[in-house]
Amino acid sequence: MGFKYINNIANKENLQKFLELVDLAAGAGQDVNSVFDVSEKLNQSKPMNRCLKALQNNPASAEMIQERYVGPLYDLEAMLKMPKYSLGWTYARVMSTLGYDPQFYRHPETFDNDAAYVSFRVYKTHDLHHILTGFSLDNLGELGVISVSAGQFAYPTFIFIDLISLLASFFANEDLYQPDLDMSEAGRTLGYKLEVIGKGLQMGQAAKPLFPIKWEEGLERPLEQWREELNIKPVTEGFYSWYTRPELIKAIE
Repeated sequence: MGFKYINNIANKENLQKFLELVDLAAGAGQDVNSVFDVSEKLNQSKPMNRCLKALQNNPASAEMIQERYVGPLYDLEAMLKMPKYSLGWTYARVMSTLGYDPQFYRHPETFDNDAAYVSFRVYKTHDLHHILTGFSLDNLGELGVISVSAGQFAYPTFIFIDLISLLASFFANEDLYQPDLDMSEAGRTLGYKLEVIGKGLQMGQAAKPLFPIKWEEGLERPLEQWREELNIKPVTEGFYSWYTRPELIKAIE
């Protein structure tokens, strides 16, 4: 019977684990720590083991994990003095315009295991990935940028967030994505989210590995040079691109 496979997936144990993660993630809209709690919960999971295996299969990523490279904190004032159109300058201009805190992630003094280090590094470099990929730094582009990491090394928290977002749209919205919807309405539809997740997955699979890069040591390099080297073709159109935000385009002119 075809439903045997579905029945095995939707067993009581799997559903209970899923609901526990959903409960942790429920507060993410009010407190970013909810996402970090989900990550810590997943750090000892089979999906995280698969993520670590994928990273270890890449020699540069394996070396990064062994080294436990942390790098200096992001200093927006110093980065604003970097060459115009460099990765660091662009990042600082965008973050300053939006009023975002570059140190939003948790800063553990030590890492208990490889999974804890990988999670730290994923979050520290997250907003840099927004700048590189063109995905906007709000909820409209967030699914795209986290799907890049999901596509490259199956980071479990980001896959879980993608799934939760799709599930939420499935239950909450009657309309599929339509070109004539305004930005706020489009961002809540199932069709929109499928589109942006797909773009992120494709970008991640086409790009060279992003995890092992010590971005802190290359912030003064031109943004376009980084993109060309890594085979990243940024999204520059659509609701989910920060290039369609007039205030951000003005900031980097």
